[in-house]
Amino acid sequence: MAAQRSFIVSYDIADPKRLRRIARLLEGYGYRLQESVFYCQLSELMKNRLMTALAELVNHHEDQCLLVDLGPNPEVFQSFETIGKPIAPIPKVIFV
Repeated sequence: MAAQRSFIVSYDIADPKRLRRIARLLEGYGYRLQESVFYCQLSELMKNRLMTALAELVNHHEDQCLLVDLGPNPEVFQSFETIGKPIAPIPKVIFV
């Protein structure tokens, strides 16, 4: 299995139809932390597929998707700090 890295993926999408499409896409790649924020563990191949799919869906003049590379540690989410409602434990699931 290819080495995976942890990512935070967030998005700001202007059109509700594109927003739903991107949310559904990301549900197949990661775990939703907030409405428009996902935690993903991705191999390089999976990351490239996701980036390609996102590039095809977004309006490059109105929308933005942000991928933050957290590194190779799959347990990095345990170091997240929150104020208010805590982050639910992330299930040990292999995505896509």
